Amino acid sequence: MKFVKMHGLGNDFVVAAAESPPDRPDELARRICDRRFGVGADGLVFILPSARADVRMRIWNADGSEAEQCGNAVRCVAKYVYERGIRSADELTIETLAGVCKVRLDVTDGRVRRVRVDMGEPVLRGPDIPTLIAGDRIVGETLEAAGRSFRFTAVSMGNPHCVVFVDGLDSVELDIWGPAIERHPLFPNRTNVEFAVVNGRREIEVRVWERGAGPTLACGTGACAVLVAAVLNGYADREATVVLPGGDLLVEWSEADGRVYMSGPATAVFEGEIPDDGKT
Repeated sequence: MKFVKMHGLGNDFVVAAAESPPDRPDELARRICDRRFGVGADGLVFILPSARADVRMRIWNADGSEAEQCGNAVRCVAKYVYERGIRSADELTIETLAGVCKVRLDVTDGRVRRVRVDMGEPVLRGPDIPTLIAGDRIVGETLEAAGRSFRFTAVSMGNPHCVVFVDGLDSVELDIWGPAIERHPLFPNRTNVEFAVVNGRREIEVRVWERGAGPTLACGTGACAVLVAAVLNGYADREATVVLPGGDLLVEWSEADGRVYMSGPATAVFEGEIPDDGKT
């Protein structure tokens, strides 16, 4: 299996094009994503044919679980598709388990520099996120985890997010609080977790615990969820820069159409090949 190692602001993936996923992609993802015995990545991404869009994306996290959506992976897929001639247009559609994304490419000298992704409308109704809390908007709710209380806002961007606003990021015990909230009973499908500090109406700083991957340097859907949560709480404007350890994403929650737009880079690191037996 030939692959390209790629990342979106340090959120890294092993990306491969295929006609169909291999047998037991969950096991393959665990082996390939292992940072000591495999290639090392937050996720394994397959670019597949689609009857609904230009291509279809499926992504398995490092723990073998399949994700519905991943904003950083979408940008990487768009770059791969354009630069390898699968599609030559600067506007593409990418099918995910959460629906079809429209992307617009910023291309210079045949290279994709940035990708703007239409992430769709945020899902705010509790049971649809899903959470076990009923209500049209889950804002300022409380949960108990890791021996303390957290106030959170829940948002789905095709995958579930629990956003916790804090006074400072230095005091966040990410490796303890993250997994405790990810697997909290309130979230039947588990959840991504973001701890966020609002630096101003147009800047929010975030640390991410990603469902199935743990701490990551960036999370595209998480950045979108944080902006939506900040607007719902009255903390930020509808367009802001989300500052992540791996870099910045520009996120807009459009008042005109209710959709969330995310812009950021994608980077190819190296190419490789895995033996047909799937052993790294």
